[in-house]
Amino acid sequence: MTVKFPIQKVKQAGEKPFFFEGEVDLSTLEEAKNDIRQISPVEVTGQAEMKGEEIIVSMTIKGEMILPCARTLADVPYAFQIEADEYFNTSQYYTEEDDSEVHPLGGEVLDLTPYIKENVLLEVPYRVFAENPENTPPQEGKGWGVVDEKPQTEEKVDPRLAKLESLLDNEEDNK
Repeated sequence: MTVKFPIQKVKQAGEKPFFFEGEVDLSTLEEAKNDIRQISPVEVTGQAEMKGEEIIVSMTIKGEMILPCARTLADVPYAFQIEADEYFNTSQYYTEEDDSEVHPLGGEVLDLTPYIKENVLLEVPYRVFAENPENTPPQEGKGWGVVDEKPQTEEKVDPRLAKLESLLDNEEDNK
């Protein structure tokens, strides 16, 4: 089965849900300007139910994508599983409103691919980190080094008072 099916099949199922499953190639997401370097075909399983003139689609999207590490830019595999619900209206008089979550259907075929792409793009995390220590960035190099931002607890003596301190040390030695 595929994620593109005639609306008539959903209507024929009646009050029972129409089950579907398929594999979707989302490699076009690699070419878009986002962090996805590679994405394997995703597995989609779900069901569609007819409620009046609306079709309610509940689906699970599973897959894996390769993203850059936020520290080293090394490839990091990121597995995901998304539970998504999409709502469609089959009425020819329905027009989509700006804030509406209901999509109008124009035609006899329901193609879920654009909605799957949208849900995958929403799932991309802000940043990921590589767990492998060989992918950690160098901590120092020629003329530079990583500095820890923790405040230093070591007290430094003001150079103007250094002579006064030496006088105090001499006084203690004399006792």
